[in-house]
Amino acid sequence: MKIQQQHELFAAVLDLPLGKLGVRTAGGLITELCYLPPHFDAKAPQDAVAELAAEQLGKYCEDADFVFDLPLKRAGTEFQHKVWDAIRSIPRGSVRTYGELAKHIGSAPRAVGQACGANWFPVVIPCHRVTSSSGLGGFANSDDPNGYLLGIKRWLLAHEGSSEYAWQQTTLL
Repeated sequence: MKIQQQHELFAAVLDLPLGKLGVRTAGGLITELCYLPPHFDAKAPQDAVAELAAEQLGKYCEDADFVFDLPLKRAGTEFQHKVWDAIRSIPRGSVRTYGELAKHIGSAPRAVGQACGANWFPVVIPCHRVTSSSGLGGFANSDDPNGYLLGIKRWLLAHEGSSEYAWQQTTLL
């Protein structure tokens, strides 16, 4: 699919301090938020829901304590919702490992990791607060150790003042 066609899939492409974020909407709901590679051009919000998302994400980028109140389309399995609810309970400035989260909800780390990877609403459901026991892990793991996803996760954790992040930053840079 050509970049222009991909661009048309989004009701907005936001150029935020954390990086590019695509906003998909339908029926007055946000259906997905997507981290995008830097080559995507910004796209102004095309509807009121995308405008609301842009406004609230901008406020979060200014203040890590901002609380989102966005109309999110229900997506995912009951297990994924259990994991996502546990992720939402992680305080700003803190991180948990997949293993810690799995123990908390009575599951396995791999299943927690898969649920994190299936998160339709990153930032709003702060999966960046979940790491592997040996580093940032999660969506930051890619073939490019200095890729845009790793940069996004580093920005989010630093923005939120994660003290646990400090040791990881020095071991991964």
